[in-house]
Amino acid sequence: MIVLWIILGIIVVLALGLAASYNRFVSQRNLIKNAFANIDTELRRRYDLIPNLVETVKGYAAHEREVFEEVARTRSAAAATSGQSPAAQAAAEGPFVAALGRLFAVAENYPDLKANQNFLALQSELSNTEDRTQAARRFYNANVQDYNRRVQSFPSRFVASRFGFKEEEFFEIPEAERAAVAAAPRVDFSSGSGGTPAAAMPPAPPMPPAPPAPDAGTAAPSA
Repeated sequence: MIVLWIILGIIVVLALGLAASYNRFVSQRNLIKNAFANIDTELRRRYDLIPNLVETVKGYAAHEREVFEEVARTRSAAAATSGQSPAAQAAAEGPFVAALGRLFAVAENYPDLKANQNFLALQSELSNTEDRTQAARRFYNANVQDYNRRVQSFPSRFVASRFGFKEEEFFEIPEAERAAVAAAPRVDFSSGSGGTPAAAMPPAPPMPPAPPAPDAGTAAPSA
């Protein structure tokens, strides 16, 4: 009889542990979904700001058509991935961020544009949106890391396997896209609160070599 009670006790403990592990997986998965929805909201807010930003820059640099077309193309491609997987959205972000960096590099060449109040307001809102987006990404990836660790770990992996809890994707720009962003002019959204975002400018052309010094044994021409 005692053995039976011990067996029943073990079964109850295992059942409670199984239920607790399952409920935690459900909570983590819902938290990840909510965190990803926050990323999508911030990205949409940024996409909505870009057309007005482009139109403002066009007023001062209408001839930069190639840059405007690239921004419009990559923005449309990135916006079209809304609701898709994190990997799809992250892959589309790389070219868009690179194009946005080139747009700000163009703005650096026009002092009057950088003093334009509409441009400054859009720039400030874009910077705030970028900060919120980065915070949402960090929160999402941290939750994915914790969730995936449980999916892989013993004994929770048996619960995950039994009830179909699979690893979630991180929101990370692929290496190829990172290289494209790194090669393009970049916007520093972490600079001062009221200043213009710093866009990387092309390197200055090399200075011409100095003329050779006259030979010491040669007399200087008389005046």
